[in-house]
Formats: sequence, structure tokens, C-alpha cells
Amino acid sequence: MHSPSPRSLVDLPIRRLNRGDLVPCADLCEDRGWPRDEHRWGLLLSAGTGYGIDAPDGKGLAATCLTMPYGSDFTAVGMMLVAGRYGRQGIARRLMRHVMETAGNTPLALYATEQGQPLYEDLGFSPVGRAERVGGRFEAIDSGGSPSGTASPARSSSALPASVPPSSASSVTTRPAAADDLQAMVRLDLPVFGADRTHLLARLPAFADRLQVAEDHGELVGYAALWPSGHAEVVGPLIARDTATAQALVAALAATTDRPLRADVDARHKELLGWLMECGLEPVSRTTVMTYGIPDLPGDAAHRFAPLTVATG
Repeated sequence: MHSPSPRSLVDLPIRRLNRGDLVPCADLCEDRGWPRDEHRWGLLLSAGTGYGIDAPDGKGLAATCLTMPYGSDFTAVGMMLVAGRYGRQGIARRLMRHVMETAGNTPLALYATEQGQPLYEDLGFSPVGRAERVGGRFEAIDSGGSPSGTASPARSSSALPASVPPSSASSVTTRPAAADDLQAMVRLDLPVFGADRTHLLARLPAFADRLQVAEDHGELVGYAALWPSGHAEVVGPLIARDTATAQALVAALAATTDRPLRADVDARHKELLGWLMECGLEPVSRTTVMTYGIPDLPGDAAHRFAPLTVATG
């Protein structure tokens, strides 16, 4: 039996994915060398919209793509995966064109790998930023720069913006999030993320292994989640008033697991990246943030340290 020609591949129908596709989606991740992440796929397919092309050989999916809507503000695009045996035959371009046509006038945003960036540029996306993925065993350091054996973030006054007095760092405490924290998290998140993502935040308690909030004299000033991916735990989202608060949240989450950590940190947050590397994490890869229809991501990048996952923007 002959394999389909490239022309017939790009003519294959695109269909909506559902939770019954979790295993084929995970199989496709594995085919591309990614963690299977059925847990993450479950979140993405429940909160977003997945598109797929069934493999013509009957073995699972040939390709996937996921969109995460944020009203009319923008839609995030992610999980663009093509099975290795169908690569470079126009399927990714077809899926992206389908997503763009479906989005209509709604702006789009995505995190592009080095391999995918030329396609997105050809389709009209523009680079607007970068995320640095770091990963490894986290080992907290004490104020002298030596391993401390306990998760205690560095809290020097240099970690704070000029508008934040040095004493504010020492007044920040973190604790596990409670059910009644959701409204305060949404209020904090909206101007930082730039769009309402209550549909995602409400799912965080069930999705994450740990959800931590930071407070300063009773006021919520940051939050972060820790969730499983392969053999690692991912830190994200990470929203914080300043670098010191972000450090406190990461350290608190790291103290709850003995697994390696991973995070996709906005490259503008050089101080946080430097601190994470001092704590044992290493550069893994980088992605380029790209937009279509808007000049940049909405919100306040100064307080947006890491996304929930690059697939959700």
C-alpha cells in the first residue's frame, strides 16, 4: 500500500479533539520527544479547543493544535505537533491557517520553537519577546550565596524595584492557597495577564500538585502553581509583585517536592533567571513569543514571570 502523497495529506479533514483523544495526544507528544503529559492535555482540552488530523495509516493522530481563548482580547495557540513520519509535508501550515481562519479578527499569540518560528513568520506573526526554559534540581542558597539545605529565597534590597521599599521583602509570607483566595487571585491576575483567565485559574486547584500564594500584611501580592510533567515539576503560572516575591514563591514550592523543577521564565526577568541558576537550575531551551494582530502581549510583563504553560500564553 502506497503512502499518501503530500497533496493528499494536506487535504485530510481537521476535527475537534476531546478528552477521548488524551492517549493519542500523549502518544504524539512521545513521538516528538516530549513528555506524554496526559494530565496537561486534560486541562488544555477542557479549558481550550483542540484540533487534530487523524493519521491516514490509522495509527493515532498525524497532527494537533490547541487554542486557548481569552474573550476578544486574544487567543493563545500551542501544542502544534506533527508526527515525525508526516513532517515537512504542509500539515502544520494547514492547521495554523485553519486556526487563523477560525479566530477571525481575534489577535493570536504563541511561543515558537526555533524550528517552528519560520512558519509563523511566513504566516504573518511577529516576534515580541522570548522565554528561557530552565530546569534541574533546586537547592536554596543562603544570604551568603552558599547552599542552605532549606528553601529560603534571597531577599536583598537589590531584588526590588525602586518603588518597593527594602523592608517590604521581609514582610512577604507565603502559604498554600485556600478556596476563598480565587477571587483575589483573579483580581491580581487580570491587569498582569491582560485578559480574564478565570476559566483556567478556577481549574488550578485540581490541576496543580501545589498552589501557593504570597501575602504582605494580608494583601495578596503573588501566586504560583506547581504541576507534574514527565519526571519534573513545572512552576507556572508565576505572578508576583516583584522579584523577591517571585523567589519566595518558587522556594516555597520547591520545598514541597524532591523532583527536578522546570520553568519558562520571561527573558526580561534576568534577576530571577540568575537566581534560579544559582539555585541549581540550568538553561534547557528557549522559545520566541510571537503575536498576530497585536503589537505585543497584553498586560504587565514586569509582574508576569512565567506562564502556566507556553500552550496557554
